[in-house]
Amino acid sequence: MTAATETPTPVDFWFDPLCPWTWLTSRWLVEVERQGLVEIRWNVMSLAILNQDRIDQIPEQFRELLGPKGWRPVRALVAVKDKFGNEAAGRLFAELGARFHPGGQGPELDVIREALEAAGLPDGAAAELIAYAENDTYDGEVRESHEAGQAAVGEEAGSPVLAVPGPEGEPLGFFGPVISRVPRGEAAARLWEATRLAASVPGFAEFKRARVSGPVFD
Repeated sequence: MTAATETPTPVDFWFDPLCPWTWLTSRWLVEVERQGLVEIRWNVMSLAILNQDRIDQIPEQFRELLGPKGWRPVRALVAVKDKFGNEAAGRLFAELGARFHPGGQGPELDVIREALEAAGLPDGAAAELIAYAENDTYDGEVRESHEAGQAAVGEEAGSPVLAVPGPEGEPLGFFGPVISRVPRGEAAARLWEATRLAASVPGFAEFKRARVSGPVFD
């Protein structure tokens, strides 16, 4: 498959950077964008918000990430998008995700600060932005973005949510696609084409099967 000759398709991607499955999906989508097939609009969602009313049912090892620590990266991302735009938010997500997932680090303030410093922002921006990770300045915007992603799917959904053109070209949100490793090259383009074509069928709702392995970061 060759690079796209048509205008890239705008897609909205809602994500919580703490989710390893979301990280893999996002790297696939970036691969598709490199081929000129899509234009990604980065939007945060929050697993902390999604699970706030059932935190007692969450396995104990995940509860800390769904509490105050879980708010840190999404607050920083919304602040960066507000001040520096969509591409800057995408760069910060790339830096955060590389540290959280292949890097095995958690959402500690020093890790988020390091990601901000590596995200290609103006000099001195990281020192200002790290404060937003710890305060509620952007909490309203985080909730608004989260709710927009849920509305795109039409029911409660986890991370990620991808909105693609539907049968009449209208954006339709779907949970996923969930992948255990990142497809590259033509394989990435084929998965995009399959996603686009499935969404274009009137009445299409979902594909699903058991996950056969954990996430593979390579």
